[in-house]
Amino acid sequence: MDFLSNFMTGLTERFGPMAPLLAVGLLGLLLILLALPVVMKRQRDRFRELKDQVPKAGADKKRALRKVERIDKLEKFAQFLEPQKKEELSAAKLNMLRAGYTGKNAVRMFHAIQFLTAILFLIGGLIVALIKSMSQEMSGMDLLMHSLLPCAIGYYVPRYWVNKRVEKRKTEIIQGFPDALDLMLVCVEAGQSLDQSIIRVGKESRAGYPALADEFDLIAQEVKAGKERTSVLKDMAERVGIPDVASFVTTIIQSATFGTSVADALRVYSADMRDKRIMRAEEKANMLPTKLTLGTMLFTVPPLLVILIGPSVYGMVTMMGELAGSL
Repeated sequence: MDFLSNFMTGLTERFGPMAPLLAVGLLGLLLILLALPVVMKRQRDRFRELKDQVPKAGADKKRALRKVERIDKLEKFAQFLEPQKKEELSAAKLNMLRAGYTGKNAVRMFHAIQFLTAILFLIGGLIVALIKSMSQEMSGMDLLMHSLLPCAIGYYVPRYWVNKRVEKRKTEIIQGFPDALDLMLVCVEAGQSLDQSIIRVGKESRAGYPALADEFDLIAQEVKAGKERTSVLKDMAERVGIPDVASFVTTIIQSATFGTSVADALRVYSADMRDKRIMRAEEKANMLPTKLTLGTMLFTVPPLLVILIGPSVYGMVTMMGELAGSL
């Protein structure tokens, strides 16, 4: 007990009155980090291993075993890094797809990065609080602000990044979709099928709009794999989450259902998309004077008032000073 009391006294004299609380926090964080590998260790499923390791053929045995090992490594922490509810998992996968992360483990990687950034920011905040406590006294609220606030920031930074990626991809797809429809119309009228025109559009739009090109390439690959075109187009509309693309998919599906010309449908819809793009540009141009009004008032009116009223105010102040001096 004497050793512990002397240690706490020395710690308080060296790092300030908040040193014991900081020491307890760092000790707790260290224990959490040490316990994580034990807690997150997944029990082996022997029946699943036997089922996955059944060889289909002599040449595929080694390949199947390597695949099983990779899956086991990736799914080891799945129950901690993925939402357990099916609806939440589907929403998280859809959000990652809209951000452009099409990998199978995108949701797990996202939650793992969230956890790591939160821990790193928490450690950084505790280090800053410890350094500040050496030179000045810190209250409990200051300690909480230096620890919990960086942890919350580190937790929400990956989410902010993903949301920005989603908005950027949506803007890029909206901007490039009218040009892609025009090119698709040219390809269809030149005699190519819809599948060939989709491949061509994905290839030609790669330089200017890579996000849109990725979506068209994914459609082409799924159709080549044998998936029905209607379901592939519906998946694209849900994956992108843009009303213009959903309307395009509905137009193509209705054209195929009722047997009308795809070229005529594309011609009408591409003209509509060009009109929408012009309307969006006009809307932004009409909003510009309103946005400039606040800046004009803040940076133009005060200097103008100083120039116009300043000499008069200076003259009045000088005259009042002279009158006060004479009195």
